Amino acid sequence: MQHFHPRSSNAVSSQSKFGKKRGSYNCGRCGLPKKGHICTVSTPTTSTSATPSRSSLSVAASAPSSFSAAGCPPLHPRRALSFDDEESHGLDPLESSAMWPQGDDLDSSGLPGNVLWDVLKRLPPSGLLTAAKVSRGWRDMTKRLWKAAEEVRLRVPASVQVGFVASMLQKCPGIVSLSLVMESDLDSTMLACIAFSCPNLIFLEILVSDSAVNRITGTELGRFVADKKSLKSLKMEGCSSLGGFVLCSSSLSTIWLSDLYSHSKMVFNCPHLREISLKFSHRENDSTDLATMVEGLGRSCPRLQNIRIYSMQLSHTAVLALTAAQLRGLRMLSLVSGSDVTDASVAAIASSYPNLELLDLSGSSVSDSGISMICNVFSETLTRLLLALCPNVTSSGIQFATAQLPHLEIMDCGMTICEPDSGNPIADENNHKLQKMPITNLHLTNQKLIIKHSCLKKLSLWGCSGLDALYLNCTRLKDLNLNSCRNLHPERLLLQCPSLENVHASGCQDMLVGAIQSQVCNAFTDLENYSPCKRLPDGSKRVRVPHLVNTESPDEETKRSRKKRRLCNVLLD
Repeated sequence: MQHFHPRSSNAVSSQSKFGKKRGSYNCGRCGLPKKGHICTVSTPTTSTSATPSRSSLSVAASAPSSFSAAGCPPLHPRRALSFDDEESHGLDPLESSAMWPQGDDLDSSGLPGNVLWDVLKRLPPSGLLTAAKVSRGWRDMTKRLWKAAEEVRLRVPASVQVGFVASMLQKCPGIVSLSLVMESDLDSTMLACIAFSCPNLIFLEILVSDSAVNRITGTELGRFVADKKSLKSLKMEGCSSLGGFVLCSSSLSTIWLSDLYSHSKMVFNCPHLREISLKFSHRENDSTDLATMVEGLGRSCPRLQNIRIYSMQLSHTAVLALTAAQLRGLRMLSLVSGSDVTDASVAAIASSYPNLELLDLSGSSVSDSGISMICNVFSETLTRLLLALCPNVTSSGIQFATAQLPHLEIMDCGMTICEPDSGNPIADENNHKLQKMPITNLHLTNQKLIIKHSCLKKLSLWGCSGLDALYLNCTRLKDLNLNSCRNLHPERLLLQCPSLENVHASGCQDMLVGAIQSQVCNAFTDLENYSPCKRLPDGSKRVRVPHLVNTESPDEETKRSRKKRRLCNVLLD
């Protein structure tokens, strides 16, 4: 007995040290939380104190159930952040060890659930699949993320089967927005997979890579649109295999179809449609009847506001059919790449739709006379005018448009003022190649452009190789595109644009680039070195006004002198 007590005291002291290392938040006697607790249970025996720490942790993990049975619920420390309503309370280290297995990295760090949610939701779908293999807690958290996902963007490689995409989509029953980038062929099987896995789909976008082929027919697409009662936006590329189709939907408000070619029938029976974009391929012998299609839009889609048609088959006949549709709510009209669209077409548009805010006639045969009609009719409403690749437009017409359209914010005049030999296609600012249009007008060389505007924010003069002098006084201009203006003289360039942020100067001479950089860097010198001046009584010369004589308060002068200079980027790529 004399030797038992030292050994017992040593065992108790070593166990107490081990307990301190463990850092439990619960009482070692009764298992209740230590905070505000006075234990009434007697001291445990030596055998109980000698139990290993693993078993004590497992008992603590099951403690909450015993608390509820005793009528004393566990206390949860309040935290500022939460990741959902069900678990709005914070997670203390003990609850973390109960939710995720002991020995896992997550348990050792005590990472709260809201932090883990915030980290995992930034992973791509492939990353979520990998994270689910880390631990049981991570797997449960990824399941919640899949169920809560409303917007999904997937890239489908050529080696991936439709079944894998279906399994991915079925993990997200609440998807409302789906974007697919198809690197494999697209057919009706994928469309059926989307229809089955996404019952509440609202926005659908399908992009097709150059190596993939869209094999969906018009009948299959029409059936899909008719079955999806909640679908509001449909955007699809590679629609050359549609043939004839009829799209009937009471919910669709936006339709974008590209790569269209030789469609025998195109019917859109969508009474709530507000925006339509149809981009046809540049292949020859396209037999699509645009006039009949546009005429049908007026009857079945009376609420259209935005129309964009990109086709080489656009003609004055199609424009007349569009004006006969009497779409009273039309605000944005874009008829691109129609070389048969002339000034007579502009007159028809102006007489039928006087409230246009955007007019895009890029690639047409509109001249300065057409610009004059545009200015007369749309002087109070037009904010965006796009006339790229219009060979009959001169610098005089551009200057007249900027002078007569006071609300103009965006203007694109790319490839309008060109040299006679500039017949090669040039990529525009969106990296799309437009059709080849030979320039044969000799009067388009050595032209001067003077623009003074108070609302213009973006001006594009890309490919204007016939421009040799440019003078801009635009207080709100932020973006200027001078790509391939190779004949613009540096000494004939004047930029008085204090708000300028980006100047695109790819393909310009080195001296011109240097002049641009010099002018945009010194644009705010006057503001920084500002000091008031006043003439002498005899009016002989100006002198600087002392601060005591100046009527302006020192605080206002300090604010003016501390005005930060806005940095302007000169982009050469």
